[in-house]
Amino acid sequence: MKTATFYLISPDSRQAHPEGFREYVLFLAQYFARQGAKIYLNCHHRDEAELFAELFWQVPAETFLAHNLVGEGPKNGTPIEIGYPQVSASRNRQIVINMAENKTTFADRFTEVIDFVPCEKNARQLARERYKIYRQNGYKLQTIEIAYP
Repeated sequence: MKTATFYLISPDSRQAHPEGFREYVLFLAQYFARQGAKIYLNCHHRDEAELFAELFWQVPAETFLAHNLVGEGPKNGTPIEIGYPQVSASRNRQIVINMAENKTTFADRFTEVIDFVPCEKNARQLARERYKIYRQNGYKLQTIEIAYP
C-alpha cells in the first residue's frame, strides 16, 4: 500500500527556519537512502534543487551519499535524485520528499511520499490540499511531529 507521511513543523522548532528545515530534509534523505531506498527530492524550483545538490557536497565525508540533479549523473542514477516540478524523476525511485507546493500530480509514481505541514498559514492550507489528494488516491496517511533537535 502506498503511504504519505506529513511532518508537522511547529513554529518554535529549528525546522521552522530555512536552514533548520534544509538540515532536516538532508537528514531524512540520508536516513532513507542508507536503508537502501532510492530517493527523489522534489524542490520548489531549480535554484532550490541546485542549493540542495550543493548542501549534499558539504556534509561530512562519513555521511556523504552520492546524489545528482535530474538529467545528470550515472545512467542508473544515484541514491538521491534532486529535481523540481518542471522536470521528471527517474522511474526507479521509491520515495519522494516533497518540498514543493504543487498539487502532487506526480506522487502516484512513488510508493512512499514524505511531505511537510509548514507554520505559515498559506503553506499550511496548501499542505491540507495535498493531504486530501493523497487520501483521495488511496494513500495510507500518517502525521508525525518533528522531534529533531
